[in-house]
Amino acid sequence: MNNMTDDKHLLDEFFTYYPLVLVIGGTLLNLLTFLIFCRPIFQNRPTMHYFRAMAVFDILMLYGWNLDHFLTSKYDYDLEHYSISTCKLFTFLNYFAAETSAWLRVCTCVDRLIALSSLNLYRTKINSHKTVLIIIFSTVLIIFLIDAHILIFTCYKTWDSVNNLTILKTGSTFYALNPMWDYVNLVLYNCIPFLLMSGFNSSIIYHLFQMKRTSMVQSKIQHRQITITLVIYTLLFSIMTIPGTIAYAFFLPKLENKVYRDWLLHLLDSILYTYHISSFFLYLITFKEFRQELIKIIKCDFTTNDNLADKHKSRTVISMTTK
Repeated sequence: MNNMTDDKHLLDEFFTYYPLVLVIGGTLLNLLTFLIFCRPIFQNRPTMHYFRAMAVFDILMLYGWNLDHFLTSKYDYDLEHYSISTCKLFTFLNYFAAETSAWLRVCTCVDRLIALSSLNLYRTKINSHKTVLIIIFSTVLIIFLIDAHILIFTCYKTWDSVNNLTILKTGSTFYALNPMWDYVNLVLYNCIPFLLMSGFNSSIIYHLFQMKRTSMVQSKIQHRQITITLVIYTLLFSIMTIPGTIAYAFFLPKLENKVYRDWLLHLLDSILYTYHISSFFLYLITFKEFRQELIKIIKCDFTTNDNLADKHKSRTVISMTTK
């Protein structure tokens, strides 16, 4: 009996402090990722704007429900129920940051596919800082508008006649926010992005195999060939984010009276939010230049090689070299 109690205590402690570890570690790693992609070697590659934007939204992801798990478990303090303003802000952030992060990854896959399938179009229309920034801004704006109703219509105070006090509810008086928006989030954050990324990655792999048949073409686009990074991205995305989103969308009422409910939901959430700090390690493993720039930062080497900068300035497509 004591062993079971100790195990329960260890699990509770783990699920209490792990979200805090994700907040601190994830913020530092994603910030470091952002800074590395701002290094001179990457500044002339428009595609890098996607990676910088993903790092920013992966940081924002950690300050919603993930941080709330720690504060609620440790201090019984719920950010969403502190005030109407924080309720609107954090409810909105939970959906907005997740969906934006996923669709930026879709944009990256589209960018890579166009670079491989329509090089002339990519050089003349797509591969420019202005175009990429417009795509990022448009993506963020569209998702903002989709989720904007949360900032307007949700979170209100009502009188609890049983306990004689005013309580704050995260729903809406105009419509049932949950589970309706959990279903929408499942579609926008998981289903559609996963299907699109899978399809685009399959096309990327197909074009890479086609290009290998022509040595001349291969020699010209060798520095542009996509690495395994995007494929791993998609695989991890499906494994780590979909189960948690499905659980909250469809199985939350069924788990209401289960003893293991909180542990299971915290486990799925921990896996989901871990995905949003995994980019650093993925780049570190698969991206040679990322490793080189990280080493330079560790050594406090902030000098630039003009010849190298000129070389990369002339590139029209991101070069991602496998280990």
